[in-house]
Amino acid sequence: MNFLAQYGSEIAALTVEHIWLTAAAMLFSTALAVPGGIWLTRSTRWAGPILSIANVLQTIPSLAMFGFLLPLPWLGERAARIAIVALTAYALLPILRNTYAGIRAIDPAIIEVARALGLTDAQRLFKVELPLASSFILAGLRTAMVTCIGIATIAAAVGAGGLGELIFRGVASVDNRLVLAGAVPAALLALVADGVLGLIERRLKVRA
Repeated sequence: MNFLAQYGSEIAALTVEHIWLTAAAMLFSTALAVPGGIWLTRSTRWAGPILSIANVLQTIPSLAMFGFLLPLPWLGERAARIAIVALTAYALLPILRNTYAGIRAIDPAIIEVARALGLTDAQRLFKVELPLASSFILAGLRTAMVTCIGIATIAAAVGAGGLGELIFRGVASVDNRLVLAGAVPAALLALVADGVLGLIERRLKVRA
């Protein structure tokens, strides 16, 4: 109780920072990856190379990614920018891949029926393809969200804030209480996000 009384306000503030970093990265990655995945279904020759590039970004170790971004002049001015760009890069692959795979998995007969009914490309996309692929897309968002919450703890290494600050401080001072004060809220955030998005995903599957 004394520990919570001493660090409770700091844990709350860092949790808000952690959520903000994750939410900003998810916003940018979704804005890039969902339209990108749709475009790849129309330009399939680019699907292999672009998905491969996104896959390479996913395999770069998080600390190395932050290190690569530090020397960039515009990004290096603010640590939060570095964190958001890095987290966005890590979130791209699951959203991009699931958007592409979800739309490509739709039965071609359904697409032909939509064309026969006279639907334009835009109408077919928004009234047929996206609704049918929504559970796939949400599964990608779910994976990306959990990944972002976890990797955001490393953002403290470049001074971007978040719950990783407590973890790094705890490791440096060999204080397991500080480590847990950062790790437990981060894990809870990931579990809550996964649970909420998983529930929405299951409901979309039932509707589909």
